Amino acid sequence: QVLLVESGGRSVQAGDSLKLTCTSSGRNFDGDTMVWFRQAPGKGREFVAGTFGSTYTPRYADSVKGRFTVTRLTGKNQLYLQMTSLKPDDTAVYFCAAVGRPGYWSGGYGPGDFDVWGQGTQVTVLA
Repeated sequence: QVLLVESGGRSVQAGDSLKLTCTSSGRNFDGDTMVWFRQAPGKGREFVAGTFGSTYTPRYADSVKGRFTVTRLTGKNQLYLQMTSLKPDDTAVYFCAAVGRPGYWSGGYGPGDFDVWGQGTQVTVLA
């Protein structure tokens, strides 16, 4: 069974930093696109950041560029999201996701472009 498990979410103050971890099991995701999405209360799921393709090229949503850093540790099957200068608007459930077919990414950044999902971890940023 292929699993993605997120961890690290908690309540923090505005301006604080936080690191999320996504650990995969059941399949080797080396060389595959893995991403972070988030979903705030009453809103849709939105792309945050990810590493793309076999070069692990990092890409970010404009709203987090310069504040968040996404990295991969392939030997440990882990994806990280280092978040700094957190704002109340960053409050959301953060999800890890990956492409369903090894070596293939559709080119899209929507939730429908990723087939494997974790259960999410809650990040709350207090003003």
